Amino acid sequence: MKKQVKKQMKKQYMPAVIVCVLILLLAAAGVGIHVVKKYIPTKERMDLNEYYGKTAEGESVIVLGTEIMEERAVTSDDQTYLPLEFVSGHLNQRYYWDSSNQQILYATPSELQMYPASQNGDGDVWLKDGSVFLSLPFVQKYTDMDVYMGENPSRIIIQNQFTGVNVATAKKDTYVRYRGGIKSPVLTEVKKGDTLTFMEEYEEWVQVATMDGYIGFVKKKDVSSPEAKDFERDFQKEEYQHLVMEEPVNLSWHQVTSEEANAYFTDAVANVSGVNVISPTWFYLQDTQGNIADISSADYVKQAHDKGMKVWGLIDNFTADVSTTDTLSQLSSRQNIISQLMSAAEKTGLDGINVDFESLSEDAGPHFLEFLRELSIECHKNNLVVSVDNPVPEDFTSHYDRKEQGLVVDYIIIMGYDEHYVGSDAGSVASLPWVEQGVQDTVTEVTPERTILAIPFYTRLWKTAGGAVTSEAIGMDEAQNVLSANAVEPVWDGSVGQNYATFEQDNSTYQIWLEDAQSIAEKVKLIPKYNLAGVAQWKLGFENSSIWQTISDNLQAAS
Repeated sequence: MKKQVKKQMKKQYMPAVIVCVLILLLAAAGVGIHVVKKYIPTKERMDLNEYYGKTAEGESVIVLGTEIMEERAVTSDDQTYLPLEFVSGHLNQRYYWDSSNQQILYATPSELQMYPASQNGDGDVWLKDGSVFLSLPFVQKYTDMDVYMGENPSRIIIQNQFTGVNVATAKKDTYVRYRGGIKSPVLTEVKKGDTLTFMEEYEEWVQVATMDGYIGFVKKKDVSSPEAKDFERDFQKEEYQHLVMEEPVNLSWHQVTSEEANAYFTDAVANVSGVNVISPTWFYLQDTQGNIADISSADYVKQAHDKGMKVWGLIDNFTADVSTTDTLSQLSSRQNIISQLMSAAEKTGLDGINVDFESLSEDAGPHFLEFLRELSIECHKNNLVVSVDNPVPEDFTSHYDRKEQGLVVDYIIIMGYDEHYVGSDAGSVASLPWVEQGVQDTVTEVTPERTILAIPFYTRLWKTAGGAVTSEAIGMDEAQNVLSANAVEPVWDGSVGQNYATFEQDNSTYQIWLEDAQSIAEKVKLIPKYNLAGVAQWKLGFENSSIWQTISDNLQAAS
């Protein structure tokens, strides 16, 4: 009886035990699944068409270093072509599209080369549906770059940064993932010892780029600490050879407005000392075909040479009804200007050309740079120094591209004046902090040893009457005469590095920030401070005769 009861009880408990075991097994399986989901890295591969973006037939994705670009390469007869805008914006800006003649111009330091466009995709330049493309070998001819090709999707990977690159080394075979996290899909694998571009560091992950065009994330523990690396290169390109003076430049601009005015050279420099370059304003644009006015004088040059001065003839774009953009955007006009300048230089014995093209619009920028490249070729063939006048850097003058200018020409001149000008509020023409900031900003782009600081010999007498502000430019002696006539004693203002004066007359308020020996000395001291090439002054005739000694004394430290 007892045995029967036990059997019945056992039968009753068995289902419950089985249920409990099943529950435990299911729980364990759930935990296992959860562990797998949470802790086991996925090996799922990223869809590369999704990653790189879809391409049309005959197109290829472009990867530049650590960035997937929006632009697309195109293919013709197994030849890859890159968009000109991409090449100019990221690889090499010296490929210049000559739209009038349907060709690419490339100015090396010694010659201007021309590559006609084809409509068929069978040459160096392909004009495809109105857009310009350059063949990959053509770009590689003049550009230091490494190229890798990928498929599915078709892509071209370009590396063009080879100095100071932050890199890390893979410590083990590992995956590069789309995002930081073991569940993020895999982009590619890297092997132990592979070099990766180190982009950004996070708590447990590092963003990297592989040399073959994948940008993603690896575990921080799987790569070494970053270090800056320079990659050895065997790419050879022709370098610009610059013509520079052995001593600091001390240049004065001489405003000459007619051929007859050249006869007054002796009077203009009678009290001048220390100047080793004079730049007469002899040339200017006359029309958009590149014809220029020329009032140069061989006799003037000879007299300057007899006084130990080099002569850099100045060309400007101040003719109001002649568009600088229209002029410089034409190959024929640029070459016409250059030809006439070379002819004048040979005729008179010039030592250099000073380019003073001001108020350039943004669309003129690329054409201006091409003009300088082409001018540099011919000037250097004729042993002529090329210098270019630039405004103090501002956001709205970035298209002047001082960095590119500085590579092409011999001297960059900072026009350290016109901080305040006709039509502006009253203020200094060239306060010391403003000028110094202009120097600092310029030498971040241009070699200091080939940078000249231009300073003003003039100031502005500001008049405020009835709320209206007007001004006139006056020279140093005239400024002192104004103060003497009104019995005004100027006071040094250290915040601007100038003597300042104000007075009332005829219900008007007059203000003046003086350029004198004290202010000029402070500006010239910037030259040795920043290791600049020298000083320039606008203009002869505005100076006080004693100012030359001030300039020489403060320039000596630069020699």
